[in-house]
Amino acid sequence: MGRLGAAVARSRLRLNNRLKPLLKWAGRPLHVIARYMPKGLYPRALVIVIAPVVLLQSVIAYVFMERHWQTVTQRLSSAVSADIAMMIDVYESYPQDADASILARIAADRLGMDVDIIPNSDLPPPGPRPFFSLLDSALSTELASQVARPFWLDTVGRSSLIEIRIKLGSNVMRILTRRNSAYASNSHIFLLWMLGTSLILLTIAVLFLRNQIRPILKLADAAEAFGKGRDAEFRPRGAREVRRAGNAFIEMKRRVERAVGERTTMLNGVSHDLRTILTRFKLSLALLERSSEIEALEKDVDEMARMLEDYLAFARGDAGEAAVETDIRALMEELKSDAERQGHQTELTVVGDPLVVVRPDAFRRLMTNLVSNAARYGDRIAIRATHDARYLIVMIDDDGPGIPADQREDVFRPFFRLDEARNVDSGGTGLGLAIARDIARAHGGDIILADSPLGGLRATIRLPV
Repeated sequence: MGRLGAAVARSRLRLNNRLKPLLKWAGRPLHVIARYMPKGLYPRALVIVIAPVVLLQSVIAYVFMERHWQTVTQRLSSAVSADIAMMIDVYESYPQDADASILARIAADRLGMDVDIIPNSDLPPPGPRPFFSLLDSALSTELASQVARPFWLDTVGRSSLIEIRIKLGSNVMRILTRRNSAYASNSHIFLLWMLGTSLILLTIAVLFLRNQIRPILKLADAAEAFGKGRDAEFRPRGAREVRRAGNAFIEMKRRVERAVGERTTMLNGVSHDLRTILTRFKLSLALLERSSEIEALEKDVDEMARMLEDYLAFARGDAGEAAVETDIRALMEELKSDAERQGHQTELTVVGDPLVVVRPDAFRRLMTNLVSNAARYGDRIAIRATHDARYLIVMIDDDGPGIPADQREDVFRPFFRLDEARNVDSGGTGLGLAIARDIARAHGGDIILADSPLGGLRATIRLPV
């Protein structure tokens, strides 16, 4: 049994190895089609609607032209060929009518044809036949069947006439007849009807799909605005499934806001109680006689207060603040002034509109943490803000020792401390960069650390606007 199982496994492996190239080759057309297919829901829905309509109309046109028109054209061509065969019989039955005047009069009065005899003549050389012509094919078949004489046929030389030449001994009979006598020439009416109905159906489909897609786009805009911390009015509309998704989003939004509100309330209570205790410590220490031990205790109390603010800010995340239009140039000018007062050479460049919709206090804390970090470990600081149609990008460079590339993600973890020369939060809580990234992501953006042209660290903030 073991040998049989091993043999089956080897056979399956060989079969898979042989089928892999075939499956890969067969899947290439699908990859090409997928590459050029539209990516949006609206154009994809239009393709789903348009493709069956076009396919159905094409099948109807093919069946109509191949079945109905071919049958009609064949019958008309058979009638014309029978008339020509009859005229040949009349011509050969009355040889005394050398100039075929009687035949021409009968053909003109009864059959609507122009007939004459070209004496001592041969048939012209065969011309190029049309690529696709029901008339040429059907009429040639009927003439060969009913006339059974050498003939020459021209169905494309004149737009409204057909010229036929029949070899009769040394003479040639030339017949001119109307095209509509042998061909159903109302194809343009069918094509116009087909195009008209298709356009009407497509117009209805476009309008209907637009109304169905609009609620989905509004739901996406509301979700994006909520992710950026902005309040957006949203009301579920559209189909039942879209309304269900909209109601689920609203319920989720309410739960998140309720959870954030409860957490903020709890943290405010904790903050108030702890600040009260720290204030009592400060008052008690202020009433004691000054000494080196008292000063050390005061420093510890101040450090505890600062650490408490950092912990609460990280836990709160400033999620309760509303996003408003803020002048980032004024904010960055203040940060530049603070850095210069500390003795740091600071450069500031703002490109584009300085007004950006952000949470002002949270964004100030984000920038303060990054600029303070640059000022702590560098002498030169360069701040560059670029505001375009899609993003606000702020780059903060310093000439400090930098952060190793393999630890640039680790420094965003709460309470993480570097063991190298550059400690991002030396003497602090290890929450500076964690709070900064949390604020950036609350705005729908992120922070990326890289090497700076100044030789130190570059912190790049990218926020969607």
